Order: sequence, then C-alpha cells, then structure tokens
Amino acid sequence: MTGVAARRHLRRWTRRFREARMLVAALRFKYQPVNAHLIPIRRCNLSCSYCNEYDDHSLPVPTHEIIRRVDRLAILGTGIITISGGEPLLHPDLEMIVRHIRRRGAIATVITNGYLLTRDRIQRLNRAGLDHLQISIDNVLPDDVSVKSLKVLDQKLRWLASGATFDVTVNSVVGAGVRNPSDALTIAQRARELGFSTTVGIIHNGTGQLLALDDPQRMILEAIVALGSSAFDFANYNLFQKNLAAGTPNDWHCRAGARYLYVCEDGLVHWCSQQRGHPGIPLEEYGEHHLRTEYHRDKDCAPFCTVGCVHRVGQVDELRHDPERALGTWFAAPGEGLPPRLPVPVRVLRWAFVTSPRRGIFRKAVARIIGGRRVGIILPVRPPE
Repeated sequence: MTGVAARRHLRRWTRRFREARMLVAALRFKYQPVNAHLIPIRRCNLSCSYCNEYDDHSLPVPTHEIIRRVDRLAILGTGIITISGGEPLLHPDLEMIVRHIRRRGAIATVITNGYLLTRDRIQRLNRAGLDHLQISIDNVLPDDVSVKSLKVLDQKLRWLASGATFDVTVNSVVGAGVRNPSDALTIAQRARELGFSTTVGIIHNGTGQLLALDDPQRMILEAIVALGSSAFDFANYNLFQKNLAAGTPNDWHCRAGARYLYVCEDGLVHWCSQQRGHPGIPLEEYGEHHLRTEYHRDKDCAPFCTVGCVHRVGQVDELRHDPERALGTWFAAPGEGLPPRLPVPVRVLRWAFVTSPRRGIFRKAVARIIGGRRVGIILPVRPPE
C-alpha cells in the first residue's frame, strides 16, 4: 500500500467516526441543521445551459465574511458544511475556508466541476483537511449543453485517485437535455473503476421540479443505482427517485430551511438553490425559532422535487420518526407482500436500536461513546409545538 493510500484509509476511518457522531446528533436533536450549502462565489468558469446557479462576473465573497458565516452555522449545530457555487475553486482562499470548517467541528465538503483541479490543488485540499469532494460530470464528450465531460476530466479523476486523501464522489445526471442517456452509466462505471463513490441525479427545471424520464432513461438510472455500494443511496432511490423516474409525486415532508440550509453569496438563508427567496432571512439572524418553523412548514414544491441533497437530509427524519416504516420503504422487496431486504449491517442496527428490549441501553451507550451533543442556539427559543 502506498503512502497516499495508507493516509487515505486512515483518514477515511476517522471520517466515518465523525460522520457517525453527526448522525447521532441529527437523530437526537431535530432542530439542528444536518447540511448547509455555503456559496463563497457565484461566478463559474463554465456556462452549462441547464444551470441556473452561476454568473460570469461576481467577485468572491470576502474571506472574513465566509468565516463568519461558518461560525454562525457551527453555532446552529450544522453537521456538514458544503462549499458550492458557482465554482468554489475560483475562491482564492478556499483552503482557508475548508480548514476553518474543520476547526469548527463540521464535515467539510466541496462540490466542483473539476476543471480547475491540479495536482498541487489536490495536495492543498489534503492539507486543509477536506473530507469530501464531489465532481459533477454530464457527458462523455462535450456538447453545446455542457462541457463537463469525461474526456476532459478523466485526467483530473486519475490525479484524484492517486493523490487525494479525501473521499471523492462522481455525480452524473439523466433526463431531458442529456443527449446520450447511456453516458451517465459510462461515467459511473469509470468512477467505480477508479475507486470513487457514485451518485446520479434527475435533471430538473429552473425551480428544481421534475422533468419526467422515458423508459431508456429509467433503465440507465436503475443500472447506476445498482453499481453503488451505499445502502443509503439505494434507500434514497427507493424513497424518491423511483417515483420521480415514473413521473409520480413523492409523499414526504421537506425539511429545507431547517435540516438543510442554502446560504447564498449575500448571506441569506433559502430552502435550496432552486427556491431562493424562501425564506430569505440573513444567516446572522437565523435561530432556533426559524429552524422550528421551517421544519414543520409544508412546501408546495416537495412532491416533484429532484434536489438530492434535500432528499438525503429528509431521510434522517424519516428514520427518526418511524424507523420500522422507513426501513421497510427504503429496502422494499420488488414483490407484493414480501418482507424488506435489509442488508446484514442494517439488520443488526435495527435489532440493537429499534426492536431489542435493551434498545434504550444501546442508544444511551452510543450517545455517550460517540457523542452527538446538543449545540447551543443564540436566539430566543419558542416552546415546542
């Protein structure tokens, strides 16, 4: 095993512990954000025709202001802080921001188009303590819709495979606007070959809503999901993407604005990138009463939402509120009346924390060993509903 591989494995185990700690806190305390997307720059070096999250002129948000926003998210108890854009690699102090996220105890993630990655930049992100990087690749060959192609980015992927000590996920998309649906499967297969995780999204319109898939696109989606190694991603497919692929609504309660925050370059909190303006409150004023309000708010956009980040956060509360029902839905067998197909680790955890007569003891022990403490909130707190 090379030195880089050894460091990667060591850091991966420490990350898993920190992720478990974050999940324990999310299950114990529902009025804490699980994930926040923080935008340090709106400008992007590309101009993909389907994207509504960039411009070609914005200056970077001053670093001291981003640091202040990270501090505020930490006070709210945010478990994961994801740096997005625009293109975050255009921010001159990205590594400083990542380092500060880690210093405040959150998991640090960057979402990038990958074009600006170099071997030196990968090493700088390693030293900053980055936990996770996601690259979005839209096609095998560039076209007039997107130049985020495997042909251009494959060298960057090889540099990441040989030099990154952080986890890497490659995301592909299926749906309207993608010229060759099979490209998504080719991209996912290449990512798995290099040892990366894979995710797939259903492309959406300008408000994050569904553009229905045809039969070939649905088959591609299912093939990519089958490649994955994460039971959580398979559960996400069963809970959300299966219905969306068929053009049918999902019956779920969106927790955006509470469990998931989107903090734009102006420092305002929104439900997500596709619903900017709701609620549009400055992060510095955002407190537990806002988290409570948005946690319980019904959102008209939820049934046909395709925003995967918000879906994944929603799964935490599905599990928290009714673990038996959630697991039964996530791992449903394909036949009528058949019991769910729970992976062995999930069956063990289900017994220990859900069905065992001693589940209370197990829960207290894990909370004490792993952590998952309540984080203090600055603003006044309203009584529980």
